[in-house]
Amino acid sequence: MPRIVPRIAWVEDEDADGELAALYAKLREGLPGVPAILRTMSVRPDLLAAMTQAMSLHFTDGALSRAHHEMIASHVSALNRCHY
Repeated sequence: MPRIVPRIAWVEDEDADGELAALYAKLREGLPGVPAILRTMSVRPDLLAAMTQAMSLHFTDGALSRAHHEMIASHVSALNRCHY
């Protein structure tokens, strides 16, 4: 059976302007670039902004440290055979 690869359009860095350019700049802080999983939301900057805010809440220290959040996320991704 042939492998089906979904194609999702996204906005490249050089084409981003306004709110999206600001979001991309914030996402690049401390990273080598904007992760592809987040680029998939670039055609909806409002959705990308909401997801970014939710991620920042998820990965801040609270009952669990960021390291624990990362370990859980990595383990669940491995269980689901997801490279993210």
